[in-house]
Parts: sequence; structure tokens; C-alpha cells
Amino acid sequence: MRLRGEIALVTGSTAGIGRAIAVEFAAQGARVIVTGRDRERGEAVAAAARKAAGDGEGDAVFVLADLSDEDACATLVDDGAGHFGGLTILVNNAAGAGDDGGVAGLATPAWEAILRVNLTAAMWLCRAAIPRMRTAGHGAIVNISSRQGEHASRGLAAYIASKGGLNALTRSIAVDYAADNIRCNTISPGYVLNERRDADLTDERRARLEGMHLTRLGRAADVAYAAVYLASRESELLTGINLPLDGGSSASRGLVLG
Repeated sequence: MRLRGEIALVTGSTAGIGRAIAVEFAAQGARVIVTGRDRERGEAVAAAARKAAGDGEGDAVFVLADLSDEDACATLVDDGAGHFGGLTILVNNAAGAGDDGGVAGLATPAWEAILRVNLTAAMWLCRAAIPRMRTAGHGAIVNISSRQGEHASRGLAAYIASKGGLNALTRSIAVDYAADNIRCNTISPGYVLNERRDADLTDERRARLEGMHLTRLGRAADVAYAAVYLASRESELLTGINLPLDGGSSASRGLVLG
């Protein structure tokens, strides 16, 4: 029960990494606000989180929200905090991406749409959540970034810019709100296996991906375990860091994600 007594909002938590974080948080005693744009999937995740909590103190509720809308972000925080009586943890996990081919062929609406969800929405949510954390006397913000924010691949200019901006936003929040006992850290995963995206993963593609890691391919659970640590009191000494959760790939010059 490493998160006993905490109230956590996890964005983009109807599938993948966000789902794994929401379920693990509940298993560790947190009351969790699951959110996304698909009610059926969201309710299923909330049910899975409550099941993972078992007889512990964890609980979960689903709140429908479109994070591309500024007012919806504020309402999400208000509704979630209102349901459980506060907010002490925010995980900004929701993200969008597109193969834009680089800035020479990048349309302004596509650029703005990706930055709006990946970076601006994170700012809106932090802006709404920080007063709640101040009231609680402590808070932890965990931003899920990407190795792409530090080591770019081709054709992802908007996504890479948004994740680089999220890394910088993390440092700014850490500095600005340390006196309020609010910490802000980033996790930058490498390649994380996804059930839908990688359902038809060929042996050749898997071998290539595995070759980019010193350990093994990442799983959503790996990110969830790291998020639990950064959200818990165990990491009270850490703020403003970017944790590369990439199987050691960033340690080697020759390992480049594609």
C-alpha cells in the first residue's frame, strides 16, 4: 500500500500505459480517477482497478473528458477531486502522435493538435491540480514523456517537440512549486509493447526492436512501477528529473529508436 491515502488522476488511462498505471495505483491503495474519451473502456478500467485494490483502500471512478478542450480539463480535475474529496497525484499520460514527415510538410492544424494534447493539456491540468495539492499539503505530478524528447527519430517533428516541451515544463513546475511540497518528474519510456499495435509483430521487427535495448522490450507494467515510485513518498528527494525507462538504450551511442 505504497499510495495509501493518495488521490490520483491518470489521463489517457482507458488503455495501454495509462491503464496499467491506474490499475497499479489502485492496487497500491490510491483512489484513482480514470479518464479518456471512451466510456465503455474507461468503465472497464475502473472496474479492473477496483478489483486490483481488493480489500485494500484503493478505489476508482471513470470521468469522461476530451483533453483538447481547456474547460474540459478544468472540469475533469474539479469532478474527480470532488468525487474523492481532493487530489494529490496527477499523471499526464494522454498523448497523440502522427507521422508528419518533418516540418517541411507539416500542416499547422496537425502541429497545433499534437501540441494541444501532449503539452498544452498537461499545463491546463497542472494549473487546475496544483491548488488542490496545495490544500492537501503535498502533491506529485508524473509526466509521461518519451525517449523521442531527447533522441529524435525521423518524421515526428510535432510529437518530438511536444515531448521536449513536456520535459522542460516538468523542470519549471519542480522549481516553481517545491516550496508547496509539490514534486514534478518525468518518465521517458523507450519502445513499450502495445497489444493492439504489436499484435502482428514480425520476428524480424521484434529482433530489431530487441536489438535497441540492453535488457528487453518494455511493457506497460514497467512504466506503472516507475510511476508508483515517483508518485510515492519513497521518492521525496526527487523532483525535476527525467527518468529514461528505455532498457538502457540511451546509454549506448549505437542504439537509436526508429
